[in-house]
Amino acid sequence: MTGDTQGEIHNGIVAALAPAVLEVVDESHRHAGGPSAQSHYKVVVVSEAFVGQPLVARHRTVHAATGNMLATRRIHALAIHAYTPAEWTARGGSVPASPPCLGGSTSA
Repeated sequence: MTGDTQGEIHNGIVAALAPAVLEVVDESHRHAGGPSAQSHYKVVVVSEAFVGQPLVARHRTVHAATGNMLATRRIHALAIHAYTPAEWTARGGSVPASPPCLGGSTSA
């Protein structure tokens, strides 16, 4: 893993959700801020903790696991793909590709 932000996202999710599968992908290089921006992330997390939770609750759970990093860091986007183990198996262990960047800037 590269970068403090990516590692902190990973560690927070591991501690909170004990995931069976976890990928934290820095996609900043695909956006205006460039590869060093640490501003765009994709999270794929498979956890028993999601059983019985609707999608919005799963997203809230992942956000809570990352603490206040979205507010205190310049993270512009966090794409969350949250599945139960059964859903992950049914999907064949795959997630949709990230959409292309539509422009914009990470500068304030």
